[in-house]
Amino acid sequence: QVQLAESGGGLVQAGGSLRLSCVASGSIFSTNVMDWYRQVPGKQRELVASIISTGSTNYADSVKGRFTISRDGTKKTVYLQMNSLKPEDTAAYYCKLTNWQGVTHYDYWGQGTQVTVSS
Repeated sequence: QVQLAESGGGLVQAGGSLRLSCVASGSIFSTNVMDWYRQVPGKQRELVASIISTGSTNYADSVKGRFTISRDGTKKTVYLQMNSLKPEDTAAYYCKLTNWQGVTHYDYWGQGTQVTVSS
């Protein structure tokens, strides 16, 4: 079974930086995608950034140029470096792992970490 554990959230002033980490334990397939999502109460969960096992990345328009997603050499830890934070970045941030096996995929979520940006 796969478990994901996020850390690194907190309170920061606008313009500041935070780095979120997500550590995966268990079986990670060679073809996988790791994502960062965020959610504000009363709104749908929003995809912030993705990194594929090939290393390719993708970002939401709202964070392009400010956030960077990366993985460590083991590929079991994914980071989200968040710079130039804005109050509208305030949300609970969740890590998601998708393991792919052929056309079948298995999704796993972390518990989330809160990011609060004060103006």
